[in-house]
Amino acid sequence: MLKNYLPPPKWKLPVTIVLAVFTGLGLLTIYLSKAHSYLSDNPETCTNCHIMAPQYATWGHSSHREWTNCNDCHVPHNNVLNKYYFKAKDGLRHATVFTLRDEPQVIFIKEEGADAVQKNCIRCHSKLLVDPKLEATVENHHFTRTNRRCWDCHREVPHGRVNSLSSVPDARVPLPQNPVPNWLKTNSKN
Repeated sequence: MLKNYLPPPKWKLPVTIVLAVFTGLGLLTIYLSKAHSYLSDNPETCTNCHIMAPQYATWGHSSHREWTNCNDCHVPHNNVLNKYYFKAKDGLRHATVFTLRDEPQVIFIKEEGADAVQKNCIRCHSKLLVDPKLEATVENHHFTRTNRRCWDCHREVPHGRVNSLSSVPDARVPLPQNPVPNWLKTNSKN
């Protein structure tokens, strides 16, 4: 059965070369896109895409910076498989948008992402939702919290006013690293 898939002897070298080229291009793409970094929860990963610089900068100046990272809010936490499935699906969508140069001027969260954020707000702040002092000070809070999203009222948490790519023009964000490996830099100088 395996013989049906093997090329004839005269085609073995060209097929091997073509497979090696495609394998090399695939590995180079994975390396240049920093695909491995998306397995972590490091907030700097979000700046791999320059369009996320305002979100990173505003998060960096918020109180959430002390307690959370991007994935704590934007990724489901009901189980590990769902977390990485969501990250992979969202990451592939983002990669497609950026590869096709179809990124929007203003970023809006998709419905599935909004559901994850809402659940994570409740997961972290569940004690506040039943605090009798809060019920007494915030008019209609029970109705508000059951029929709306948290950010309908808490609009600027944790990203402040991020309206476009130019919202925070002087923001300090991690610069992308040069993708050329050090061993290649030293060999090219010789």
